[in-house]
Amino acid sequence: MKLCMIGTGYVGLVSGACFSDLGNKVICVDKDQNKINNLKKGIIPIYEPGLDEIVKRNFINKRLSFSSDLNNSIKKSDIIFICVGTPTKKRSSEADLSYVMNVAKSISKLIKTYKIIVTKSTVPVTTGDDIEKIISKKVSKKLFDVVSNPEFLREGDAIRDFMYPDRIVVGAMTNKAKKTLKNLYSPLISKGSKYLESSRRSAELIKYASNAFLATKITFINEISNLCEKINVDVEDISIGIGLDKRIGERFLRAGPAYGGSCFPKDTKAIVSTADKYKSNLSVIKSVIKSNEQRNFLLISKIKSILNNKINRKKITFLGVTFKANTDDMRDSPSLKLIPSLIKKGAFINYYDPTGEKEIFSKLKNVTFSSSIKEAIKFSDLIVIHTEWNEFKQLNLKKISNKKNYKIYDLRNLYSPVKMKKKKMSKCTRCVSICHQGAAIIKSIVQIREVFIKKVKCIFSMFYQ
Repeated sequence: MKLCMIGTGYVGLVSGACFSDLGNKVICVDKDQNKINNLKKGIIPIYEPGLDEIVKRNFINKRLSFSSDLNNSIKKSDIIFICVGTPTKKRSSEADLSYVMNVAKSISKLIKTYKIIVTKSTVPVTTGDDIEKIISKKVSKKLFDVVSNPEFLREGDAIRDFMYPDRIVVGAMTNKAKKTLKNLYSPLISKGSKYLESSRRSAELIKYASNAFLATKITFINEISNLCEKINVDVEDISIGIGLDKRIGERFLRAGPAYGGSCFPKDTKAIVSTADKYKSNLSVIKSVIKSNEQRNFLLISKIKSILNNKINRKKITFLGVTFKANTDDMRDSPSLKLIPSLIKKGAFINYYDPTGEKEIFSKLKNVTFSSSIKEAIKFSDLIVIHTEWNEFKQLNLKKISNKKNYKIYDLRNLYSPVKMKKKKMSKCTRCVSICHQGAAIIKSIVQIREVFIKKVKCIFSMFYQ
């Protein structure tokens, strides 16, 4: 099939490259001419394992091309994917749909033959309706269909998630569009991927509800970890214990910093904003947002406690600053809150990240990027393991620093507290032992799960009324 991906950000570039790898002819369009020129040279604007190989292979084979000419790209394509950003509005929790609507207006001026317009961007419920209204002002409804096809790509695992998805969700309103999209995804369906057809509004809400639920799991286990520290229980045992329940599952039950990235922060706010418009109180998700925001303050307090309330002139090293491993994405990374807060208290910050120096920190005083772990931790008073990169999992903890007295704050629980204690290292993120209270906590959490599911069902039934 002939596809046009409007927007060469994370969603557009990864999806476009993977679609071309499945044998489709894909044009990735962006108004940023410099980005287009770089892509033609094989320069990838984002860090995503395996993406550069797929882009180069399909570009050479002429299945994938890059252009800034929207008119010609739409003319040559059968299916048009809208893959532009939907960030949170300034001074508001609503999703900013200006980029999406501008694209819709541009498309409305260019359609001459039947096209399927697909929203890949994460958009609030009824956005598809609004796009349809904009285009129908200039184009007969017989010449287009608007479909919702949300993406479920995890940064760092995006290629695998596209090629072997948990599910493919398509919200289409006509049989013609349904048949075409199912045919497009047939190579993945034939490999066993689950394919779900729904209404357009349902598809839009599935994306937001999924991210809100995953954000809830992260926030939930972070709150449980706070309790674990107070009663001398290892939170990893709790995570394993409740994760073995197939109704709950182990994924996203890893205690650590606040959640960040391009999806969870903005999508939880956006679904709450949408619900408020319909006078439906998403109290669970509101609590998740509030708890996640408070997480950073708790971590700062913990760092103060580790350093005996003496942060001024202390040398603190951050290992990793991106919101998760295997990505260079800094959007809403906890480090963006933690590092400036520590600087204000007089700390000197060194950081190392495998994806290189970050421009946002170059503007701050007393923040230094180091090109190696060894250089970053030299003379440090405290080492904060912020991101779970693989290279941080095998550190020689006795030889990594020139100082004899230093502490490690392992935010990602990469190291065993028992082994750390044997090596006489300071391990400050989780408790160092497990006791009989852990089993009681696990039982209580499983019971809470039943109440939570009932409340979620109630909330969404109200939302659809």
